[in-house]
Amino acid sequence: MLDNTDAHILDELSKNSRLTMKELSKKVHLTAPAVSTRVAKLEDQGVIEGYSIKVNQVKLGFYIHAFITIFTQSTSHQPYLSYIKTQDHHIINNYKISGEGCYLLECKFPSNEILNVFLEDLNEHANYKLSIIIGK
Repeated sequence: MLDNTDAHILDELSKNSRLTMKELSKKVHLTAPAVSTRVAKLEDQGVIEGYSIKVNQVKLGFYIHAFITIFTQSTSHQPYLSYIKTQDHHIINNYKISGEGCYLLECKFPSNEILNVFLEDLNEHANYKLSIIIGK
C-alpha cells in the first residue's frame, strides 16, 4: 500500500522522470538517500515499471493523430492482428477493448494521403470508425 509520500514521489516523477534524487528529495521533503530507497522499493514492487519520454510527433512530421475503432469482420482477429504488425510505423497503441468495437488503434500519419492508404488496406481486414484529434 502506498503512503502519501510514495504518492507524492510518483506524482513528481510523472511530471518529470528526469529529476535527480536530490531534486526529488527537496520536493517531497526527505533526504536523497531516503527518496532513493523509496524509489527503488517502488521499482521492485512493480509500481514503477519504467521511465519514458514524451515525443512531439508533429516535429517528427506526423501531423495527423487519429483514433480508429476497429470492428473485426469475423470472430478470428488474426488477419487484423497480422496486418497491424506490418504497420508499426503508424501505430502508437493497439488496445483490445470492450463495448463498441473490438480494438482501439491510436495512430500517427504524416498526411491524409497516407492515412487514406492505411484505411483502404485496413478495410480488407476489418471495418472501422475514424476519429481525428483536433487538439488537446
